[in-house]
Amino acid sequence: MSANLNITRPDSPKRILMVAANAAVSPATGWPVGMWIAELTHPWYVFTEAGYTVDFASPNGGKLEIDGFSDPRHESQYSAHDILSLGFLSSTSHAALLESSKPLAEVDVHSYDAVFFVGGQSPMVTYRNNAAMHDFLRTCWESNLIVAVVCHATCLLLETTLSNGALLAEGKTWTGFADAEEAFADSFVGQRIQPFWIETEARALKGTNFVTGGMFRPFAVRDGRLVTGQQQFSGAAAANLVVEALGV
Repeated sequence: MSANLNITRPDSPKRILMVAANAAVSPATGWPVGMWIAELTHPWYVFTEAGYTVDFASPNGGKLEIDGFSDPRHESQYSAHDILSLGFLSSTSHAALLESSKPLAEVDVHSYDAVFFVGGQSPMVTYRNNAAMHDFLRTCWESNLIVAVVCHATCLLLETTLSNGALLAEGKTWTGFADAEEAFADSFVGQRIQPFWIETEARALKGTNFVTGGMFRPFAVRDGRLVTGQQQFSGAAAANLVVEALGV
């Protein structure tokens, strides 16, 4: 879709809330962890090209820290291919957007059409057993927002229940970071990285359908208002499904 959409609808652009995790330290590796930048910049580009208004938020608010390997400027060159993120981070005005995310406690979900949960390694530490995050996701879902969750942020779907006590993911087809990808990442760095694996735990749940696509290939699934993306290469695919779900 063209960015011209916000010219033809100047008074009513769709509003998207992108939620990223705050910085943490991994109990498995001892490394500082944060959000994966491509899972923010690539969806952001899709949404802004569609003429949508996009806001950034995080559980605690404030600066959004980037997982090192996701930064295209990182010495490892692991994400050197990510020109879109490099451009975003090299732009003073765009990079400034990462300095002051809104705390979730100050967010009025009813003012948004969709919420997009960005992944990275931090969600595996900060979202698990986090009642406040589960409450926020429940509120978004029960407020009839389009809900998108990508990569390791999909750990939220392992635990979030609705007001009736049912798991949000019950009866849903969804995806998230695959066990094969976790095994590859562990082999790449020479140690166990994550405290648990999403696919392993998802497949142990009854009444939900967890699926995966090719390893480290773009793969996203839409089941009604729920959109999920497999890993860091799936952000734009998930964002496009959000645009499809919004219908404009």
